[in-house]
Amino acid sequence: MDALAVPTDRGKGWYISLMAPNTRGPTFAWLDPSRLYCNSQALSDCVKDLLYPFQKEAIDLVMGIDAMGFILGSAVATTLGKGFLAICKAGHLCIQTQSQEYSDYSDREKMVAVRLDVLRPGLQVLIVDQWIETGGTMKAAIKLVERQGATVVGQCVITVPDNVSHCRMSSHVQSSFPRCLVLWWWVVL
Repeated sequence: MDALAVPTDRGKGWYISLMAPNTRGPTFAWLDPSRLYCNSQALSDCVKDLLYPFQKEAIDLVMGIDAMGFILGSAVATTLGKGFLAICKAGHLCIQTQSQEYSDYSDREKMVAVRLDVLRPGLQVLIVDQWIETGGTMKAAIKLVERQGATVVGQCVITVPDNVSHCRMSSHVQSSFPRCLVLWWWVVL
């Protein structure tokens, strides 16, 4: 499929195939969303699908996780008419931050950080990322938000559940992130 083409019949999740192929293999959730982001209609439809369950939520701010969550989160924020705050890899911001350690998919310890002058008690936050592999980064992001007194009203990610990582991840996401919307698409890539 031409990355910029828009099909006449845009069924639910039509844009997921733009994220193919999974070059890391079936044990990973890694898909490259850059072609999806190149197609304005695909990105718009994806954001619309991600936001559907949050229509009645009071969302004050959208946060996106480094790095591809920045693009998707910014699109979500723009659609909502809300601001966007980046959750970065620790050490990448030149201002005062708060950091949180987490273990990634390879059990390596890493850290994410967020600036200190935006989040406050009562602020309603939606966290966006392109996928959840083990949940470590998302848990760290939630801790950063809550530690500054803000409330996470939900998290939304995209995954294609026909790989091994989805089997590990689906029950983990539902138990660890009950307010998480995961776009489940049964697509053969």
